[in-house]
Amino acid sequence: MTDLTAVTSGRARLAARCRTVSEAPVFSFAVLGVILLNAALMGVETYSGLSAAYEELLDGAERLCVLAFTVEMVVRLGAHADRPKAFFRDPWNVFDLLVVSSAFVPFLRENTTLLRLLRLARVLRTARFMPQLRILLVAVGRSLPGTASFLVVGALILYVYSMVGWISFAAYDPENYGSLGRAGLTLFLLMTLDGLGDAVRAGMAISPFSILFYASYVLLASFVLVNVLIGVVLNALEEARELEAAETAAAKADPAADTARELRARMRAVRRALDEMEAQLAPMLIAPRAAGAEADRAGKPLAGVAR
Repeated sequence: MTDLTAVTSGRARLAARCRTVSEAPVFSFAVLGVILLNAALMGVETYSGLSAAYEELLDGAERLCVLAFTVEMVVRLGAHADRPKAFFRDPWNVFDLLVVSSAFVPFLRENTTLLRLLRLARVLRTARFMPQLRILLVAVGRSLPGTASFLVVGALILYVYSMVGWISFAAYDPENYGSLGRAGLTLFLLMTLDGLGDAVRAGMAISPFSILFYASYVLLASFVLVNVLIGVVLNALEEARELEAAETAAAKADPAADTARELRARMRAVRRALDEMEAQLAPMLIAPRAAGAEADRAGKPLAGVAR
């Protein structure tokens, strides 16, 4: 019979030991150092002379990085041995697992371009060890829906003003407003206020009313829309900070929850073991009682049976 209590306690001990290693500051600094080393190796490989002279050394260092990342993932998976679902609930864990395991996929290992892109993705893992950087990345992701709306409104404004510019200035300035595409490119560059003075002076030479065109465009495209985008990003940044704070609080409370889950699992295992023992003992108790009852009916005492 399998001892479920021993299995559960064994997983708990393994998880506790791996968690002690993975949460140690030395472990985090070592992994961060390997990530930075991986980034430095990729930078060295961009110099053809160095990569050719030290090809074997660079290949060996890359294998050591892969080995270090693999050991790290094994330790972190072991830290969740008693609660494997919790590992996959963290998006950063899933991202790290995909990036590290991709080094062992045959098709990806043979494709140099994809392999370099995946090695570049390892640099993003520094966000795990830098909370502020992690907050910024989460904020960028949460701001994407608002940014999409911003792009739609910006494209609409750019289209309307490009058409007005083409109608008004195409005959006088075909180089900048000769078509819808040229007008759109000109106004897109003016969105950064670069060359605005020259554009206004050229427009004033055509018509004094061109100042209204440029002033309204700069007001909408360079001030209103940019401020709206900044507001969207700041709102997403605040949401990311609140999410990070909630996850940190949940992580602090997690050990207590793990202890409660472990105790409940042990209680269930003990109940199952008691039920199995009772099921095995039941036939052994029923047989002597049946024999004793038969002896009573015959009027003969049965040796070894308590009356």
